[in-house]
Amino acid sequence: MNTNSSPVVILTALNLEYEAVRTQLTDLQVHRHTAGTRFEVGRIKQSGCLVALGLVGKGNHPAAVLAERAMAEFSPVAVLFVGVAGGLWPNICLGDVVVASKIYAYHGGTSEDDGLKARPKAWEIPHEADQIAHHVARSAAWRRGLPAGEAPRVFFGPIAAGEVVQDSGISEQARWIRQHYNDAVAIEMEAAGVAQAGHLNRALPVVVVRGISDHADGSKAASDGQNWQPKAARHAAAFATAFARELISETPTSRGGADRDGSPSMPTANRNIATGNARVGFQAGQIYGNVTIGADADRPVDLAASIADLRSHLKQAHVDGQLDEETYAAAESELDAATECVAAGATETKSGLMVALKRLRGLVADVAGLASRLATIIAVVRGMS
Repeated sequence: MNTNSSPVVILTALNLEYEAVRTQLTDLQVHRHTAGTRFEVGRIKQSGCLVALGLVGKGNHPAAVLAERAMAEFSPVAVLFVGVAGGLWPNICLGDVVVASKIYAYHGGTSEDDGLKARPKAWEIPHEADQIAHHVARSAAWRRGLPAGEAPRVFFGPIAAGEVVQDSGISEQARWIRQHYNDAVAIEMEAAGVAQAGHLNRALPVVVVRGISDHADGSKAASDGQNWQPKAARHAAAFATAFARELISETPTSRGGADRDGSPSMPTANRNIATGNARVGFQAGQIYGNVTIGADADRPVDLAASIADLRSHLKQAHVDGQLDEETYAAAESELDAATECVAAGATETKSGLMVALKRLRGLVADVAGLASRLATIIAVVRGMS
């Protein structure tokens, strides 16, 4: 794994969930933790988004331990927990996808003479991640890789995470959840552990994506018999990888080591000392894009020429083996989109140009020369009126 690029960690509880995510990845390599945990590191197809994939097993406790292990091992941009869950609302159909707006650890409580009182613990989805998830949900693009006829919807709502498999609509536990967590739209067994691990790691973003495989009402055996688990896992994996791809396009190439346009950050203070006949001719703290000194300093940047230059370096990087065929093709497509926006010349094309450049940044982030040239172009576009 390139240590200059932070991945998104994706964790699953079941092997069928793991396989559903794995089919969305390419260039997979095994990454062994010293304690024996095995991860696979690869990239989401047709993107430069780096993913570390892990299997944690069932339950909040192992999920918390292995989530913490993955966070320490990879220093990820975010952690996604992806898999299946039981739906609690009748309007959410089998195969639909739920993104947790809030995670309840519903087994917390206190037993008193007049009954069991809830002591809820909850974690909300970070605002930026929530905004990106809604953006992805509004587009049908994330469904493109699904089999014909599969068109799951996306819902946002609280998810209840406990320590038992819920398969009854009338049991004491079912009544307890309806009484104390009646806004929960789904129920499962791992999200609370992962959310707690994220909270203890400087509030690292944790996003839980679940496909609905049963209705937690006694019909689980029938739903499983109709293969809803692999279908729901496939839908959750498709949405989660689309979300991860979009998240990476909005994130600096390394945590704490780059500014918002993806270029490496520099110290904000410099101290140069000249001795003898030497002199300090120019000193700068933080620089964005190119620096020109002298007569050409006020010359405007030719975006079309800069993009054409970037394209030639992109081709050379592909020839040199720095970009695989799939990534190169995707990068060329984004460059084509950027070129069209520049040719249009209208101010309203700036947003489209920026989107294409950000997606391109995700694809070439590991190639230092390309990332540097692209950062300069992005800085220029940001300054356009």
